Amino acid sequence: MEKKVKERSYKQMLWVSMVSMTMMFAGLTSAYVVSKSREDWVSFDLPIAFFISTALIILSSITFIMAKKSIASNHQQKTTSLLLTTLILGIGFVYFQFQGFQQLIEAGLYFTGKQSNVSSSFLYVITIAHMVHIFAGIIVLVRVLYQNIKGKYSSDNYLGLELGAIFWHFVDALWIYLFLFFYFIG
Repeated sequence: MEKKVKERSYKQMLWVSMVSMTMMFAGLTSAYVVSKSREDWVSFDLPIAFFISTALIILSSITFIMAKKSIASNHQQKTTSLLLTTLILGIGFVYFQFQGFQQLIEAGLYFTGKQSNVSSSFLYVITIAHMVHIFAGIIVLVRVLYQNIKGKYSSDNYLGLELGAIFWHFVDALWIYLFLFFYFIG
């Protein structure tokens, strides 16, 4: 009975934190929409690297789902491979986000300074805020991978992996929302 209460409380804490993160991004995207009416607003296309990073983060969620199913079937080595793949895809996401920043700079869209504008500054702020959460997710992934390699997870006990998956899917869904927001609203 105590194990179920512990699991439920951990999941509730995670959901509360994700709701607060959602509210932060709702505020940032709302400010973006309000600011679009400014006379100095500049429209631009998203960098190609953001499209690639979006594909990578979606693939990483798929591999994390597969890892969760794998550990539920007690396939620890397969779970390790899938978690490692998820981690590599997550790092690939980060790499292509930075490539996207480089493409923005090459297009003359800066975060700050005389050459910056409100629209590109908003894109940088929102994207960097998301990157902070991705870095947290990567730390979680490394921890989950390490715990799995150490044999801490089994079909009877994989709460840490499950919590990590919930958070990773959250940052994935959050990026998809932000990407679609910038693509259609930006």
